Amino acid sequence: MPADTGVCSDEVIRAYRSAGVDLQKEVHEDMKHNFLAYPHPLKWLALRPDANIDHRRVPNLMTFFSREGESLPLSHRPEDYAPGELVTWDLGGDVPHIGIVVDQRSLFSGRYMIVHNIGQGPKMEDVLFDWKITGHYRYFGPSPASR
Repeated sequence: MPADTGVCSDEVIRAYRSAGVDLQKEVHEDMKHNFLAYPHPLKWLALRPDANIDHRRVPNLMTFFSREGESLPLSHRPEDYAPGELVTWDLGGDVPHIGIVVDQRSLFSGRYMIVHNIGQGPKMEDVLFDWKITGHYRYFGPSPASR
C-alpha cells in the first residue's frame, strides 16, 4: 500500500517495519495461538485469524500491545508520554484511533507530537489530548525468547 494512503493502524505497521519489526506477522502469530484473547468474536464475527486484516484493527493492536508489550497508565500529563510509545483514542461513537508519540515537540504546547492518519494521509500533529485516551503502550518488538 502506498505510504500516503491507509488508515491509522497502517502508520503503526509502517513505523515498526522501518524499525525491523514485522508487526503484521507478530499480531497474526499471537492471534493464531491466543484467538479468544482478542475482541474479534463480538466486533467482527471472525471465526479465525486473518493475516490480511487483523493488524489493521485498533482493538486488536490494543490487545496485542497489552499482551506482548507494556500497558502504561493513562494520564492527562504530557510528560507521561514519551517518543516511541503508542496511544489509542475513542474519536466518539466507539470509533478507535491509534498514533505514535514522536521525538518532535509542538512549538505551541511543548508536547511531543503524534504521527497518525485520520483519513487525510499521515500527519504529525499536536493531538495527544484532542480525544478520549483509551490506551497507552510501549512495545519494542518480539523478545529474543519468542523468536
